[in-house]
Amino acid sequence: MSAPDLKAMSLEEYLRTEELSSCKREYVGGFVYPLHGQAGVGMPHSLISGNIFGTLYGTARKEGCRIHQSDMRLSIEASSSYFYPDVMLVCDTGKMERLTETAPCLLVEVLSPSTAANDRVGKYAMYTALPSLQTYLIVEQDERRVYAYGRDGQKWNLAELAGSGEVEIPCLGRSLSLDNIYSGVLSA
Repeated sequence: MSAPDLKAMSLEEYLRTEELSSCKREYVGGFVYPLHGQAGVGMPHSLISGNIFGTLYGTARKEGCRIHQSDMRLSIEASSSYFYPDVMLVCDTGKMERLTETAPCLLVEVLSPSTAANDRVGKYAMYTALPSLQTYLIVEQDERRVYAYGRDGQKWNLAELAGSGEVEIPCLGRSLSLDNIYSGVLSA
């Protein structure tokens, strides 16, 4: 997301036009950010998010959860913001909306050079304010490194995994290994 791409827009206009937009756009603080990465996402980014989705899919379905890969919009009401996380897991059986999820228990962002700062700071602040969120993963694509933020009551703990290891996914009662995340992308 670069500064020249932002456009001021009301929330109502964003919601009215997003479904018909020629590209996905995130909405933060009255500004719209086109997600140009859709045409420029490299193979490592695509494979990593696909590996995470694929590894968790069967368990998610068995547990009655919904798992999405980059095309489902996340609404954060408290900040009037909308995002498209790379992977989103929702185990809330409440009201379902066709275009938006509101109560994820896991969010994953795979870092790209153009989004890294925002994923680490801006999204971290908004994502971890969600009461339903238990785990936020920030995943490097050029090295086997995952920053796993886990909720412990009202505070968040960071575990940095490099090379190998496993991340607990509490809402599914299972773990996700770096071998699963980086399969076919980066060897140990």
